[in-house]
Amino acid sequence: MSLILFAFVVRVRDGLPLSASTDFEHNRELQERKQQLRTISKALARFPDRGTVKGQQLNIYFVSSEGVSYMTVCHCSLPVAKAFCFLEDLRWEFTACFNSTVVALAARPYPFLEFDGTIQKLKQQYNQSGGPALEVTLAEVQEDLRIHPPQVINLDEVELSNGTANGHMEQGPGSGQNQRLEPVTAPGILSLVLNIMCASLNVIRGVHLIEYTFQDDYDGVWNVVAFLLAFICCVFQCHLYLFHSSLKKLKSFTLLSVIVLCNLFLFGMRNAWQLIFHISVASLSTVLILNRKLQDRTNDCGV
Repeated sequence: MSLILFAFVVRVRDGLPLSASTDFEHNRELQERKQQLRTISKALARFPDRGTVKGQQLNIYFVSSEGVSYMTVCHCSLPVAKAFCFLEDLRWEFTACFNSTVVALAARPYPFLEFDGTIQKLKQQYNQSGGPALEVTLAEVQEDLRIHPPQVINLDEVELSNGTANGHMEQGPGSGQNQRLEPVTAPGILSLVLNIMCASLNVIRGVHLIEYTFQDDYDGVWNVVAFLLAFICCVFQCHLYLFHSSLKKLKSFTLLSVIVLCNLFLFGMRNAWQLIFHISVASLSTVLILNRKLQDRTNDCGV
């Protein structure tokens, strides 16, 4: 069984991936750890030089030096000292091949693909022998870890602080539209068309009533208000579906509640089937708004 499953080299200042080992295993936890590597790589500048993230069966370890971080996913049965020995050997191999200037000038992901072979050889060496070639290296690392233990990283805090960068937490008002949502679906297009239809019916009836209300029946002003308020809510439902917004759930249910109340108030001016139509369209829009998530930009890091 392989104890070192994945290795990843990344630039600290911006999380640009420089090189990575070829992935031959596809278990679920490994894929989760690789996604977590992407999250951690975006926040490396705030972390100490050494750290670890504990998992159920797989742990993440990383070492940062001279603007480059060396990260690995290992089985929990692998001793911590051997994991950091692997990272130190990886660091020595990388610095022997690439200087800091070349790393700093890298502009695209994975510019050092030729280094992947070196990572694979080093992984194979550790997986077959169970540790570094020299026992003195292991002893030195064990002593260093005893004096300066690596920081245990709480991944929840990392994702919270890094939410703006990786798109996993909602933004404050005014910035939500910069987030990329999943593509609009066919049901979404249908709900937009129906919502526009409902909005048009509401505003037409409302404007039509204004003339008669202010001439003959001042008591009907509340009917005008109900029509126009329902119109505004339909427009905002379309906006919520098309653009990301903070407090989306609260806003969605508030709009739905107002539309339902307005239509119930208009009972008598609309028959039961018309009320069912308007409320059904609003309910469908609410469901689709809540189900349309932020797009998972996993290609940013390619992990």
